Amino acid sequence: MSWIAVDWGTSRLRVWIHDDAQVIALSSDDGMGTLAPAEFERALLSLIEPHLRRDVVTPVICCGMVGARQGWSEAPYRSVPAAPPDATGAKRVTGTDPRMDVRILSGMSQLQPADVMRGEETQIAGFIATQPEWDGVLCLPGTHSKWVHISAGEIVSFRTFMTGEMFALLAKQSVLRHSVDAQDLDAEAFKTAVGDTMSRPESMAGALFSLRAETLLDGLDPATARARLSGMLIGMELAAARPYWLGQNIALIGDGTLASLYAAALQAQGVPTQTVDADAMTLRGLYSAYTAMKGT
Repeated sequence: MSWIAVDWGTSRLRVWIHDDAQVIALSSDDGMGTLAPAEFERALLSLIEPHLRRDVVTPVICCGMVGARQGWSEAPYRSVPAAPPDATGAKRVTGTDPRMDVRILSGMSQLQPADVMRGEETQIAGFIATQPEWDGVLCLPGTHSKWVHISAGEIVSFRTFMTGEMFALLAKQSVLRHSVDAQDLDAEAFKTAVGDTMSRPESMAGALFSLRAETLLDGLDPATARARLSGMLIGMELAAARPYWLGQNIALIGDGTLASLYAAALQAQGVPTQTVDADAMTLRGLYSAYTAMKGT
């Protein structure tokens, strides 16, 4: 084994153990949100200890919420404009197990408007490593989606939107939970809701309640209601993020249904996109940090 890559989010811990022959992927539910600072080392060892050697110190490169103020050890932010952080400026963690050399990659910050990221900067580093000449805007859909302006290998500026979290709250905890209880989405209803909300974002609060009213009065199909809710929220985000995507090269870092929805919403505005796999970019970014660490 040569090194270990770790992506430690709020709800999940994911680990990739690298050696010359293979990559072993492991995961657990020991996310940052479930752990006290003193519990992180134990949580990591529960996954990787069978792969550690007594006579070797193994590099462990971590990204994500493990470096938050409530994480294992707070890693500093790097202010934009700047290249994504690598291991040369990472936070070194002093643990109790001498078989590990643990380093946590820094996040990135922006003062005006105030914004931060942890974890996404590693995906961005992976993207830049694979497409070093690329200039444009990266969109990273998620619970807190991000729009990131990239130029000359640096993050110039970025903006975070709580779209995914708002969708979860409205779909699970608001009165709309009775109307959007479906797994499927009506694609045409989604596109229509995106366009309508971009045209009149100020009307969204009223349009949201109409979903409930139409369910009661006209038996609105849950798949249609869910699609319209998603379309309204993504449409509101696109309206606010217009300075980022208008006239720019756009790449999505994501996978699954959510990335497809963002791609469809942008294509409906005449904006072509490319999509790259989020896990692949995370691993590529962690690998770039590891190669930088080998000389430190």
